[in-house]
Amino acid sequence: MRCPAFLSPANNCASRRAFVLRLLLCAAAGALNVLAFEPFGLYPLPLLTLGVLVACLRGETRARRAFALGFAWGWTDFVVGVGWLGIALHRFGGMWLPFTALAVSLLCAWLALFPALASAVFVRLQGNQLSGARAALLFGSCWALGEWLRGTLFTGFPWLAIGYSQATGHGALDGWFALIGAYGVGALVAALAAACVHLRARFAALAIAAVCAAGLAAGKVEWTQPDGAPLEVSLLQPNVEQSLKWDPDLFFEWLDRFIELAYQHPARLIVLPESALPVFEDQLTDSIRNRLRMSALGQTLLVGVFLRNEQQHAFNSAITYGEGEGQRYGKHHLVPFGEYSPPLFGWFYQLIHIPMSDQTPAPARQAPIRVDTHRIALNICYENLFGHEIARNALDAGILLNLSNLSWYGSDSLAQAQHLQIGRARALETARPYLSGSNDGMTAALDPHGRTLAALAPATMGALTLPVQATTGETPYLRLRDWPALATALVLLILCPGTARLRRLFRRGNAA
Repeated sequence: MRCPAFLSPANNCASRRAFVLRLLLCAAAGALNVLAFEPFGLYPLPLLTLGVLVACLRGETRARRAFALGFAWGWTDFVVGVGWLGIALHRFGGMWLPFTALAVSLLCAWLALFPALASAVFVRLQGNQLSGARAALLFGSCWALGEWLRGTLFTGFPWLAIGYSQATGHGALDGWFALIGAYGVGALVAALAAACVHLRARFAALAIAAVCAAGLAAGKVEWTQPDGAPLEVSLLQPNVEQSLKWDPDLFFEWLDRFIELAYQHPARLIVLPESALPVFEDQLTDSIRNRLRMSALGQTLLVGVFLRNEQQHAFNSAITYGEGEGQRYGKHHLVPFGEYSPPLFGWFYQLIHIPMSDQTPAPARQAPIRVDTHRIALNICYENLFGHEIARNALDAGILLNLSNLSWYGSDSLAQAQHLQIGRARALETARPYLSGSNDGMTAALDPHGRTLAALAPATMGALTLPVQATTGETPYLRLRDWPALATALVLLILCPGTARLRRLFRRGNAA
């Protein structure tokens, strides 16, 4: 490629070619990053994928170019990692395929703004003057604050936060979750990736070894203790086809399936997943309610169903039948564009046809569900992405229970495994057993160390019945949540470039 005359000097052309190459390299690294998460589980991979981004930023002095590099990394990361969102829009929402591709691309572009912003701030603050540990700590801080913003602004979308890739139930960083949570773990991973670029190999290896050793030591600490006798739980996976679920002519066929499963798999607590009954609870007849009570066999049946108040506001909820009847939980953190329309986006619902898409958030603080002496903190589907909210409700409970219906995204997509891995992070943060009850997967039980106790195969009908040991006690994260990690990142954001400037001033003073 010849460099146009008006772009003299001649090396401008080579510089542009090099920048395009760096863009492509960042895009490739971002696309590869999905392999760090379940179901692939290559959790050391972010040291390489983020390391590529840091290497491309090294020596860059222009924040605009750094922004573009971070955007290229982030856009491909999200397109590959959460492209399954298009299944709900196209297959079940009826959106025309080109519009679906455009909508998913635009959403991924929005999400990519945050790694782009983190990259631009990193370059702007380091001024090409930082190196070594300070550069690594600064990048980790920028990355953590960027991910926190992504998980907070406009209700947040923290899916694929780097920290979640380290929630394995057997990894060296598992122990860090109880101390600093997913954002803090993400900051550690980003800082170590930058250390691989900015430190000599032996020092980077020492930093990785030290962080892993501390994580392993923290993982051996028993933050909580068993609380009472185990609770026998049966998680029913009815495997109702999503395209048929909302057909009113098939309602009683699904009801019969639920009741048969409950009869076949009795337990002290029987759980049906999110929106198992795709109607408002006040539309159920007394006969249907009696059948649900009888299916519990004198125990407690928890069912996902929709509730509405006198103002006809809809709530994605769960309610108990049988013993302890009438306890309820309502979803507080709704999915934008799926369960409610953000301001100025009402036109979006003219392009799709998703049932129950106009919902109202329930209160943030809700009492746990009680079964005997056990207290169970519920959350519904998307809510398990928000660790600080889960921790707030887990303080009063000994078991975490997530009800979900990931059938919207297909039983063969990455969504199911990614969602369960996020639940693994919640178990590690709170040192509570975590139960996942889903329509077609992943129905699973995790212990307080994030290890899988049992799981059902996706896209199958069945039940997972097992004793669950509740725990009591507090992890540091359960009490302090994300504040220590975020405050540390903010302080480092100020100190790392600040100390470099002071050193330069000191050297100039000595030279004078």
